[in-house]
Amino acid sequence: MTSPIEALVRQLDGEADESYDARAELIGIGAEAIPAVIAGLPSLGGFGQLTAIEVFEEVADPRCGPALIGLLAGDNPTVREWAAMALASLEIEGAVEPLRRAYRACLERATPPDWSEPVGIRWALTELGARIPVVPPLTARLRATVAEDAPGWPSAHFSEIVGDLADHAQVILHAQFWRVDAGHTYGVPGPGLDWEPDWTAPWERLVEESRTCCLLEAREAPVGDNIFVALTWIDRTDLHPER
Repeated sequence: MTSPIEALVRQLDGEADESYDARAELIGIGAEAIPAVIAGLPSLGGFGQLTAIEVFEEVADPRCGPALIGLLAGDNPTVREWAAMALASLEIEGAVEPLRRAYRACLERATPPDWSEPVGIRWALTELGARIPVVPPLTARLRATVAEDAPGWPSAHFSEIVGDLADHAQVILHAQFWRVDAGHTYGVPGPGLDWEPDWTAPWERLVEESRTCCLLEAREAPVGDNIFVALTWIDRTDLHPER
């Protein structure tokens, strides 16, 4: 006979409202529900597994660690990404090597490094101290002048940061603009990075193409005392981690 908790786990794969209600109930039950969620995970579809990951994160029970690590080898890239980020946010012991394997698998599948899955895995490795981003001195200094809760750098310094990162052989992948107003953060439309990299090209060419495109973007970037830009960039070693 199916227990009430097992029934809730099955509902995670249901329609949005049903799944949301089951998620809320499982989070309310807390640690007692985690073994059933772990046991039911393989039978859930992608949507249900993503919702289960949200339950794991909210309950914050380390017993979910092996289940999350198992999801890194699944077929769904979004599930792999969410599992990776959950492993980092929950600081699961032993997650670093599985995350490294998952990142190498991304590279072997030729997943572009600016897609969300490799971005999420790199974030997870960084959060766990297994990846140290290259932050040039000028870039670090400009960020240090920003309020602690501001998302990134003052947008007025966008061009300087682009140049500093490129001078240190970094490739910028994304730039997102934010407005901070009365303690709240709001997304601000930006010009967009109009660049489709050829990731088989020499690294030096990628660096210069990134610099050129970002400097063009900087000309049309929103600027103001409360406008900030959050940047995502990678180093050569992110494409060739064995080097």
